[in-house]
Amino acid sequence: MSGSLLGKDVKPRASTLTAVTDQAGMLAVKVGGSLFSDKSIEGSLDLVAIGHYARVIADLHRSNSGRLVFISGGGAIGHAALRDIKDSDPFGCLPLNKALADVRWAWAQALAREGIKVLPLQLGAMSILSEDGTFSVQTDTVRKVLELGALPILSGDSVPAHDGSLHGISSDRVPQFLFRALGVPLRVVSLTDVPGVLLDGPNGGRTLDYVNPLQPEPAYKALWANSEWDTTGGFRTKVEALVDCASAGVECFILKGSTQEKDYRFLFSPHTQWPSRIRRTRIALPKEGM
Repeated sequence: MSGSLLGKDVKPRASTLTAVTDQAGMLAVKVGGSLFSDKSIEGSLDLVAIGHYARVIADLHRSNSGRLVFISGGGAIGHAALRDIKDSDPFGCLPLNKALADVRWAWAQALAREGIKVLPLQLGAMSILSEDGTFSVQTDTVRKVLELGALPILSGDSVPAHDGSLHGISSDRVPQFLFRALGVPLRVVSLTDVPGVLLDGPNGGRTLDYVNPLQPEPAYKALWANSEWDTTGGFRTKVEALVDCASAGVECFILKGSTQEKDYRFLFSPHTQWPSRIRRTRIALPKEGM
């Protein structure tokens, strides 16, 4: 591997409804920055944690080559790149490009050590933000990488917009790019430091089990304030992006990542067959007849 190998509020779009299948066709797994970085510490990157999740992702890829896309959160490195940028500078978020390339490369190295053929991809080279905040995408790059049996590594990025400016895009919004690039059936799993949308605050134990993307208000009511270290909208950006995806037929999940969990192959199975210990929030269209 060498060289380049290395928001707006979202409203549900009822006009694009597509049936949700129980089995995952294509799976996108995001490992959130909170699982491998302390956002309050500049440059924080836990290579041990990255190594653990790289083994998990490698295991998923080996058994499902061509059906898996990996998304990395930005962690402290990504969030720091967006701090103190000047709104008057249309290219002010350019440092995010370099910052998240470094994060993707850390994952590429860890996955390569597991024997996985990977290709980090730059979101801004494959998409443009339209006037309404949606992605206009180039679809052939991700598809070709998958056809080659390699694992695409994606993250947030500085993305050009219709007006010629750059926008700093959170990794939480990458699934919105993917469903436009790959279509459905697509399942998105966001691993984070909490087991879904919590109904009783940041340290609570009650999880909102299901969100209808056409009626997502209960999820938004349960969200709490962002930390001072967050520069990309926090949990609300995550939920809004997944609601947008789910309204188009993508099956989305938020669950807690853990270095104690070594086998995530169940993520390709119908969610009703997942281990009972796995708490999660599922965001998906209701089945017909329900």
